[in-house]
Amino acid sequence: MIDIKFLRENPDVVKENIKKKFQDSKLPLVDEVIELDREYRANKSEADNLRASRNKISKQIGALMAQGKKDEAEQAKKTVAEQAQQLAACEAKETELSEQIKKIMMIIPNIIDESVPVGKDDSENVEVQKYGEPVTPDFEIPYHTDIMERFCGIDLESARRVAGNGFYYLMGDIARLHSAVISYARDFMIDRGFTYVVPPFMIRADVVTGVMSFAEMEAMMYKIEGEDLYLIGTSEHSMIGKFIDQMIPEEQLPLTLTSYSPCFRKEKGAHGIEERGVYRIHQFEKQEMVVVCKPEESKMWFDKLWQNTVDLFRSLDIPVRTLECCSGDLADLKVKSIDVEAWSPRQQKYFEVGSCSNLGDAQARRLSIRVKGKDSKYLAHTLNNTVVAPPRMLIAFLENNLNADGSVNIPVALRPYMGGMEKMLPKN
Repeated sequence: MIDIKFLRENPDVVKENIKKKFQDSKLPLVDEVIELDREYRANKSEADNLRASRNKISKQIGALMAQGKKDEAEQAKKTVAEQAQQLAACEAKETELSEQIKKIMMIIPNIIDESVPVGKDDSENVEVQKYGEPVTPDFEIPYHTDIMERFCGIDLESARRVAGNGFYYLMGDIARLHSAVISYARDFMIDRGFTYVVPPFMIRADVVTGVMSFAEMEAMMYKIEGEDLYLIGTSEHSMIGKFIDQMIPEEQLPLTLTSYSPCFRKEKGAHGIEERGVYRIHQFEKQEMVVVCKPEESKMWFDKLWQNTVDLFRSLDIPVRTLECCSGDLADLKVKSIDVEAWSPRQQKYFEVGSCSNLGDAQARRLSIRVKGKDSKYLAHTLNNTVVAPPRMLIAFLENNLNADGSVNIPVALRPYMGGMEKMLPKN
């Protein structure tokens, strides 16, 4: 959420930013909120004057009574009563205007970084760099669920009977591989100085609206019926929510955290054939990284975060590339974002396995996450990035480590988490 003072002083900048995000329907909101803000400040000034006048007259009443000026005192009381009514009306209007302003400000997109390429959607995202040589084997690579079935490692049909489409049972070596990847990612981040956290898997509405836009909330979140609770779509939600209404001593920054959680997502809409199986699902597990830092350090941490994901995938022999998200592909709270994509030998292309985002002070402003510095108080910056999210990550792992005989190599880094296993051998 943008600072109202910034919007008031730089309406043209805010409008240009809206145009860069191809959200022209929101342009009238800028003038609307400026008018509401003007009305709010005028109303607040009137209320402040009424409070000052009421307090002054209230002090005079006692003196008038002491002087025996009963009639003047009664008239003063009448004036105080009238001003109290006027003040109550002003305060009610102030609350109403404040809510209207907040509602609009929550919709206006955050100011993107000047380095973000301008583009309408993800088709115009820009490749930054490739890591590792994409390999095309001389044998046919089956679809990922077919590979898993060779290991008796997946049961989609039973999951449909139990929970419907978008769920799965993982079993045997595939289930073990899933857990091994999560455990390895956890230790990988701990070794890089991050504190391991297991957060709540449900959060309240005020946290939801603090960490994401209304559009994202509607598309992603599952609401618990009859409760002020939502299932998290990623642990970033409850991790950032941990600091709601907090004043963090500056000397404690940066806060570098890595969190494990299940994730629950609606995943609305129709999807292509390449997104069947366990590519796009309603429930999965994820290792996340979150940073709360000083504003001047957020760019440095942004580069560190996406590099962590690249390094982890390369340690598992998976080629990846980084992709700069264009303006039209950025969620409204994001300042800048880079996707990490893994190579799919079967599809002969890269696909997304993680996303790194710098949200500036947008989440901190919504959630009132402040920092107490030596000479001043200010809003923190927040960042997040996927360490690893199986089972999508398993697709890349299985395809890139598959052998012609159907076995799957276990990279050296992962072997301690697989009981020393060097290869997974198919059952079928």
